[in-house]
Amino acid sequence: MTQRLAVYQSLWAMERRHTDGFERSLEENVAMIAEAGFEGVSTSYGSREDAQRLSQMLAQYGLQTEAQCFPRTVDDLRPILEHAVEFGAHHIDLQPDVRPRRLRDALELIDGWQRLAEQVDIPVYIETHRDRMTMDLHFTLDLLDERPGLRLLGDLSHYLVGREFAWPVNEENEAAMQRIIAHSWAFHGRVASREQVQIEISFEPHRMWVDLFLRWWRDGFASWRQRAGPDDTLVFTCELGPKPYAIIGRDGNDTTDRWAESLLMREWILDLWDEVAHENAPALAANP
Repeated sequence: MTQRLAVYQSLWAMERRHTDGFERSLEENVAMIAEAGFEGVSTSYGSREDAQRLSQMLAQYGLQTEAQCFPRTVDDLRPILEHAVEFGAHHIDLQPDVRPRRLRDALELIDGWQRLAEQVDIPVYIETHRDRMTMDLHFTLDLLDERPGLRLLGDLSHYLVGREFAWPVNEENEAAMQRIIAHSWAFHGRVASREQVQIEISFEPHRMWVDLFLRWWRDGFASWRQRAGPDDTLVFTCELGPKPYAIIGRDGNDTTDRWAESLLMREWILDLWDEVAHENAPALAANP
């Protein structure tokens, strides 16, 4: 085997939230995701019943799971680990639903979660996300100073909009983002601007932000390939969320077809991976 990329689709992003009131069933969403060529889904694993139901559906298509969770205490992670082991998950996406102001309080939680994670074979990654422990870029960098082995799940959109990076991104902000990227072991995909957490990636006036994120993700792929094992799989999850993440028009509905944009993002990501894999092939061959 060799290192590979797997592109997942967020089940949350499959919600229409349209004014017509229609929502597809879970079965229909899973079938759409599988037929489009995605290799897995991202969803909450907080409910054992929901995880069991989903795992049975995914098994029909050979899909995997990114198990999301939102713990507030160390022990809140225990049932998520149990569900992930029982029903299978490629990795756990931990969004720490706490907002400590003191670094030592955050580190106590991280260390506790790490001790629990060491009891299973499923990786646990801390997501970079607003309104979570990692909401502030500089606070997260301080966490990395104290725990350099911390494995992140990089949702880079939150830091660009959270810090309102000016265009072009200056050297200081670029260096900070490269540190986050270098500690990311999976990625969530959306494109932000300095004013919006999720912009329409198919709009040509947004191309400068799209190109920025494509470069960052490409950097992340190259970095991951140097850090990961020879047979590991990197997961990139397309996560173009419904309103209020998605920008809406006067009619209260999305300004674009988010499913079509998810498919477009998937193609971009696969192309990026192929570029990085091709460029790194000689170096990897020389250093097996």
